[in-house]
Amino acid sequence: MDGTKPQEVDVVGVGNAIVDVITQATDEFLVEQKMTKNSMTLIDEKRAHDLYATMGPGIESSGGSTANTMAGIASFGGTSSYIGKVADDQLGRVFAHDMRASGVNYEVPASKGGPATARCLILVTPDANRTMNTYLGVSSQLAPDDVVPETVESGRVVFCEGYLWDVESAKQSIRKAMAVARAAGRKSALALSDTFCVDRHHQEFRELVRGPVDILFANRAELASLYETDDLDIAVAKVQSEVELGCITLGEEGSLLVTPDGVLAVEAEEISAVIDTTGAGDQYAAGVLYGVAKGFDLARCGYLGSLAAAEVIGHVGARPIQSLKELADLA
Repeated sequence: MDGTKPQEVDVVGVGNAIVDVITQATDEFLVEQKMTKNSMTLIDEKRAHDLYATMGPGIESSGGSTANTMAGIASFGGTSSYIGKVADDQLGRVFAHDMRASGVNYEVPASKGGPATARCLILVTPDANRTMNTYLGVSSQLAPDDVVPETVESGRVVFCEGYLWDVESAKQSIRKAMAVARAAGRKSALALSDTFCVDRHHQEFRELVRGPVDILFANRAELASLYETDDLDIAVAKVQSEVELGCITLGEEGSLLVTPDGVLAVEAEEISAVIDTTGAGDQYAAGVLYGVAKGFDLARCGYLGSLAAAEVIGHVGARPIQSLKELADLA
């Protein structure tokens, strides 16, 4: 930092900086590769190379859950900053360029030497479900020193992804970001990210949600894992007692926005065809967080979330290809 205080932004995101490789695959291919459908599995560099060699033609684009959300906020016409680590390699330079070109502030220095930039190999089956295989590479070396307090303080909301919790240094980075946000009077938001992630870190996630998290994002399965119940009503009641706002996605049934004062059901936006669900949750979060940062009422926040999710599942890729600002008719 040069000592200049960053301008205030709507949301600051902290996440794994990843380049996505998305390809079509059959259910039989998943079985052959011993994959659990519709999940995220961490893989090493050798497995990443081997799997890439067996996949069909793919679309490569900068990704990572929180990075996708920050790009979505920019598409709404909002302002966002991103904290995530890449290597000083080709994919790292592509990632940094894509983030800045999409309108996101990205100033974390690239790592020289060590692991390569992370990548996620995403296999989309004919039912539009996606199965992810992630090589974390240098993204897992995100450290507390990478979380610059002035950057976190500049955001009305700081948004973190549960995927980061798999590595100790990244875990401490989230704790630091949330502590800085609370001290500055900002809101902290967390996406649970994946049921397997919740299962791996169940007790710590419970403590996070009861503690520094103000806004929680989860789908039905993640929420069931967090609260160890398949009864949605029971899980919702627990959310009401623990966070200011719970954002629960229910697929084609829409979503629920949960506050201590009540539950608002939000309808899913209609779409002619579901092509690829990759990024649906990320863009839903973008819409809701953009609305929260702007002070919109809950109904409008939910509508923007549904609108962004509908846009992204209508095409291959985890980021909007249409302007969300124009789709939402935001002046």
